[in-house]
Amino acid sequence: MSQNAGNRGAEEETILNAGSSLGEAALSSVRRTVAGPESEIRKWRRLFDANAIEVNGERYLDKDSFITAVAPTASFTKIRADQYAILFSVADQSSRKLVSWDDFTVFQTLLKRPDADYLIAFKFFDVDGSGTIDFNEFKNVFASTLSPDALPFNFDCDWVKLHLGKRDGTHVLGYNEFTQLMKGLQDERLRQGFKYLDSNQDGFITADQFKRIILELEGHKLSDTILERLPTLCALSPGGKISYSEVVAFHNVIKSMDMVERVIREATSKSKDGRISQDDFLNYSARATRYGLFSPMEASIIFHFAGRGDGRQRLTLLDFGQLLDPQWQPPIDSAKPTTTVKSIFETIAESVYNFSLGGVAGAFGATMGVAPEKAIKLTVNDFIRTNVSDPETGRIKLGWELVAGGSAGACQVIFTNPLEIVKIRLQVQGELGGIKRGAGHIIKELGLFGLYRGASACLLRDIPFSAIYFTAYSHLKKDVFHEGYNDKRLHFTETLAAAAIAGMPAAYLTTPADVVKTRLQVEARKGESNYKGLLDAFRKILREEGPRALFKGGPARVIRSSPQFGFTLLAYEQLHHLFPYPWAEQPKKIDTMFTKVPDDLSMIRARNALKILLDVHGDIGRKS
Repeated sequence: MSQNAGNRGAEEETILNAGSSLGEAALSSVRRTVAGPESEIRKWRRLFDANAIEVNGERYLDKDSFITAVAPTASFTKIRADQYAILFSVADQSSRKLVSWDDFTVFQTLLKRPDADYLIAFKFFDVDGSGTIDFNEFKNVFASTLSPDALPFNFDCDWVKLHLGKRDGTHVLGYNEFTQLMKGLQDERLRQGFKYLDSNQDGFITADQFKRIILELEGHKLSDTILERLPTLCALSPGGKISYSEVVAFHNVIKSMDMVERVIREATSKSKDGRISQDDFLNYSARATRYGLFSPMEASIIFHFAGRGDGRQRLTLLDFGQLLDPQWQPPIDSAKPTTTVKSIFETIAESVYNFSLGGVAGAFGATMGVAPEKAIKLTVNDFIRTNVSDPETGRIKLGWELVAGGSAGACQVIFTNPLEIVKIRLQVQGELGGIKRGAGHIIKELGLFGLYRGASACLLRDIPFSAIYFTAYSHLKKDVFHEGYNDKRLHFTETLAAAAIAGMPAAYLTTPADVVKTRLQVEARKGESNYKGLLDAFRKILREEGPRALFKGGPARVIRSSPQFGFTLLAYEQLHHLFPYPWAEQPKKIDTMFTKVPDDLSMIRARNALKILLDVHGDIGRKS
C-alpha cells in the first residue's frame, strides 16, 4: 500500500471512528460528543439489559439476542430477522462472538450518524480496520457471501478496474469512493448475470433465467405474487424471450420504487375517479420530475405487473399494492365479488348508530332543539355516499355528491318544517298584538297540512343548501387539506375550518329561499301583502321590494350557520373517530413507509445498511 494511501486511510479512520481497537479515552470521547442526552443512554441500557445473557459473570449479547435488540418491529420489507446477524460482526469489535455493553453503545452511536447505512457496509468490507479497502479485501469479502450456485462475478472486469485500478495494490478505496462503488455494484451484477446466462449471445434470455437473476439480486424487494409472475415479462415481446433492455428496465423500476410509489399515490389522489392509465402515469411523472424519470418500457412493466398482464387498464392505488408492498398478500376472499350488499339489519343498525352520533354532534353545534334535524341530515348524506361510492377507490362522482347532500336536505324538511313554523309564529306573535298563544294552540289551529305550509320553500332552501354544503365540505377536506393522502388524518382545526368555510356559500346562496319561506310561514300584518304560494311570494317580493330584499339577512345567516355547522361537523367527525362503528367494513389500504410512522431511526438505519449488503447477494445474511 502506498504512503499516500496509508495517510488517507489514517485520516478516514479518524473521521469514521474506525479501527480494530478503541481505547477507553476514545470511547469516552465518542459518548460525550455524539451519543446524545442521558435519556438516550438509559434507553440503550434498557434495550441491552432486556436481551443480554450472562457469561462468566458479565452480561453480553449473543447473535440471537443482538438480532432481537436491533431488528425493526415493522420493516415493511421481506428482510428476515435472522439476516440481521450480518450486523453482529460489525458490532462485535473484539471478534469474540459476544457484544459487550461498550460494544453495543459504540454500535448505537454509529447508528446515529446520517450515513450509518453506508458506514456499516464499509466496516463489513474493511476487514483489517485500516480505513481503506483494497482489491483483495473487496474480492474476498464479496466472494464469501456468494453461495456455490450463485451467479458468478468476474472480478477482472473493466468495472472493477475502474474503481480499484488495473494492478493489484496500486489503488484502494476510501469511504466516499466505496459508497459509489456500492451504488453501482448491483447494476454490474445484473449486467454480468445476463451476459453469463445469454450463452448464445443473441441479447435474450429465457423467462426462468430472468427470474433467477431477480431472485438473487432483488427478491427481498418484491412480493411473492410479483416473484411468481416474473416469467410473464416475456409476454411484452413477441419472441417469448426477455431482452437485456427489458431486464434493465425492470431493474430500474425496482431501483426507483420510492419514486414510483410517490408518482402513483399523487396521480391517483388527483385523478377524478381515483384511477390512472399508463399515459396518466407518464404525464404526471413528467410534471413531477425535472427530467423524464421513467421510459415508456418501464411504465409498461409497471402496468403489466399491476394490471396482472393487462397494461391497458385504468388502475387504482390498490391495484399497485402487489408491486409497492413487498409483504403484499392476495386477499383471502379474492374469489368473492368485489361488492357485497349489506343486509337490511346491518344497514339499519349502522344508520341508527350514525343518527345517534349526529344527534350528539347537532346538540354540540347548536341546541337540542335542532339536534334531530342535524342527525337526519348527516345520516342520510352518509348513507347515500357510502352506497354510491366506488368500492375500490372510495371516490364518488360529483353528481352523486350533490344528490346525497340534496336528499339529506329534503329529508330534513320533513322534520324541521313543523318546528320552524311553530317557532316563527311564537317569535312574531307579540308584534301582532292580541293574546299570546302557546305552541299547542298553534299546532291545533294549523292542523297537519298547515304545519307544512311553506314546505316547498323549505325544500327550495334546504336541498341546495345541503347539496352545496356537503359537496364543498368534502372537497375542502380532500383538495385543500389533503385528507387521506398518505393516510393523513385532519387536525381538528382543519376539520373545523373546512366545515365552517363550506357553510358560507351554502348559507348565503340559499338566502332568497329562506326569505320566501319565512314570509309564507309568518301571519301577515294589516296592510302587508298576502302570499298565495311560493311563486307568488317570490314575484311580489321582487316587484315590491327589489332584488336586494331577497338577500336580506344573508350575512347574518352566514354568521349563524357557518360556525354552527362547523362545530357540528367537527363533533361528528371526532365522535366517529373516538367511537367507530364496531362492525364497519374497513377500507382497504396499502401500508408502506410512506404511510406509516417508522420505528426508531437507528433501527431504520440498521435495516438500510442490511439492504445495501443484500444488494451484493440476497442470501448474504443467511451465509453469515
